[in-house]
Amino acid sequence: MKTFLILGAGTGGTMMANKLAKRLDPQEWEIILVDREMEHYYQPGFLFVPFGYYKPESIVQPKQKFVPSGVKFINSDIELIEPDQNRVTLKEGNKVLSYDHLLIATGTDIHPEEIEGMQGAGWQQNIFDFYTFDGSVKLHKFLNNFNGGRIVVNIAEMPIKCPVAPLEFAFLADYYFQQRGIRNKVEIVYSTPLSGAFTKPVASKMLGDILVKKNILIEPDFAISGVDSAKNIVSSYDGRELNYDLLVTIPTNMGANVIGLSGMGDDLNFVPTNKQTLQSNKWQNVWVIGDAANVPASKAGSVVHYEAETLIENILHAIAGKELTAAFDGHSTCHITSGFNKSLLIDFSYDVEPLTGVYPMPVVGPFPLLKESFFNYLGKLSFRWIYWNIMLRGIPFPLPPAFSMAGKKQ
Repeated sequence: MKTFLILGAGTGGTMMANKLAKRLDPQEWEIILVDREMEHYYQPGFLFVPFGYYKPESIVQPKQKFVPSGVKFINSDIELIEPDQNRVTLKEGNKVLSYDHLLIATGTDIHPEEIEGMQGAGWQQNIFDFYTFDGSVKLHKFLNNFNGGRIVVNIAEMPIKCPVAPLEFAFLADYYFQQRGIRNKVEIVYSTPLSGAFTKPVASKMLGDILVKKNILIEPDFAISGVDSAKNIVSSYDGRELNYDLLVTIPTNMGANVIGLSGMGDDLNFVPTNKQTLQSNKWQNVWVIGDAANVPASKAGSVVHYEAETLIENILHAIAGKELTAAFDGHSTCHITSGFNKSLLIDFSYDVEPLTGVYPMPVVGPFPLLKESFFNYLGKLSFRWIYWNIMLRGIPFPLPPAFSMAGKKQ
């Protein structure tokens, strides 16, 4: 009996467990899925919890609910990965698992301790993240009692999980305080290490224009050097200082600690991965999906979905001793909620930046690209149902995984 071991039962790991269970012969393969947590979070929902649009309990379900029959689920943290020996040691009882193929789906986490002063006296007092379940819930309680002042939304460095989420937070904050009738008492500053609102020129200009329209100040090229929580000041390496009454931080994002401890990662603990085949650059029987990889694609849910279609084919080819023919093109589709029941949509790849037009079909769309619309907002809201009922279960989705120029304007 051969073993296919999956580390991480988040989006990518769960999705691939479902796909592999359908495609591998159970008489020949044992599939093992390992994760340290028993609860699965719908992470796009973290953005909505602070503003009260989602209740916390609506974005969490048991992980085992989505583990397919025939897949063995082990609840344990990981002590060490030894890819040269094809084995993994678990913290739970120091159990050692040997494998024939390994899929790393260990994701990324925030590391506020990487920023000087971030976790000082102000941490979770008037400094909050919304990239964790706990952070989003505590930020919701704070916002309920916030009646005016200066909010700084700060991105520490790139890459980050869901690169448009900080923009969405700023947009939703504008909408939230307008609904409360106190927007004139709240100043919102969007602070980013990028030179504009986004990484690509067309999208950066259009999203920057929306920030201006909503009277959100942008502080570009802001490389955070530290936080003085006693004075409520966040500083950059070039000497700039931003005072705040509320600091909403997107701290340094890093891959799992075990990746670094096992000597498998780069400086941020992301696994060096072939950006097309999604195979480890160093070990042919090690595969990587989603946020754990260092590929130059967005760390977003749609990317995991598109990557999975490439991965399943390449894994099956590798097992059969065939050449890897499937290639991931960096395809990413992101909804950007902008408030007032509207959302924008961007669709791009490794080689093509977000462009205007319609998606996914020419002329008919029905989703406009880089344009606020109610229809896009409905698409954003529907994603939660799609996530729980289709994506996680590895069910093929009608949208093609490969990027297409159809409907786009250059």
